[in-house]
Amino acid sequence: MYIERNYGFWMTFNWSKKPFILGFIYASVIAAGSYFTDFYVALPWQPLSVIGIAVAFYLGFKNNSSYDRTWEARKIWGSIVNNSRSLGAAACSLIQGEKQDALRRELIYRHIAWLTALRHQLRTPRTWEHNELIFNSLFGPESTKDLKGELAVELKPYLSKEELDKILTYSNCATQLLRHQSERLQAIKDDHHMDDFRHMEFHQLIVSFYADQGKSERIKNFPFPRQYASTALWLSIVFCVFVPFGLVDVFKNQPGMLFWISPFISALVIWIFMLMEKIGDYSENPFEGTYNDIPISSISRGIEIDMREMIDDTDIPSPVEPINGFLL
Repeated sequence: MYIERNYGFWMTFNWSKKPFILGFIYASVIAAGSYFTDFYVALPWQPLSVIGIAVAFYLGFKNNSSYDRTWEARKIWGSIVNNSRSLGAAACSLIQGEKQDALRRELIYRHIAWLTALRHQLRTPRTWEHNELIFNSLFGPESTKDLKGELAVELKPYLSKEELDKILTYSNCATQLLRHQSERLQAIKDDHHMDDFRHMEFHQLIVSFYADQGKSERIKNFPFPRQYASTALWLSIVFCVFVPFGLVDVFKNQPGMLFWISPFISALVIWIFMLMEKIGDYSENPFEGTYNDIPISSISRGIEIDMREMIDDTDIPSPVEPINGFLL
């Protein structure tokens, strides 16, 4: 997620310059062909503008739907933040007895392990995502430490060796960690460290974590429908192919060098439409680990700091720092 006040123009242009460059070359060839040779194909701008309006509406639909996926993902992780703090507060206040400090620490550490496992699962590439950009140098070399971190290494500080070895045998580690947490809460209740009412409060929190995990997995594992994404791309390309022919007709009677403005205007129109398409395309998958994702690494670290401070833990890590203006 980009956290500076605004994307710079040149940063935006550099990210999306390919359609402008190709559009300028393409439009220049068409303009030169009509100016220096007998080849002259001009299309009236009025019908092209109608097509452009239709494409713009379709791109608006796609971008709005893509933004809904991103915003829903952020709300899900906002819920995880709130419920995680509730779990930490409940562990500190509802667990009683001689072993209360060790039990509180165990519950909180296992929850941090769940956050770590869920984050890794959500960052696992899918075939429809922009996998070629996940480790782009724009993020800087430090980003690979988080995005490519080995799950076993990151879970080791929070779980016993026996539990860690068991968890790593499952296909969905996050799901099984919540199951272990639920079983451990039952054992704590049976040892009379809390009563039935307090146990049910903890169980409801486990239910909420399962719900948030399932919602995150739904967004991760179900892509933005390909028919909508593909149609938006191809409609944009078709419109951009005809733009230079329409502008040749608009500028054909302009005196002197004014005619040669048409390739630049064509490239600008092409760039604007393809930029809108690209923004929607890169907003579809909020957990893939690229430019505008939900910063689940930073959110997870913030939760860890809050929960470990509740038990006066030591060696608490610092918040995740942005890399080149991007927060992972």
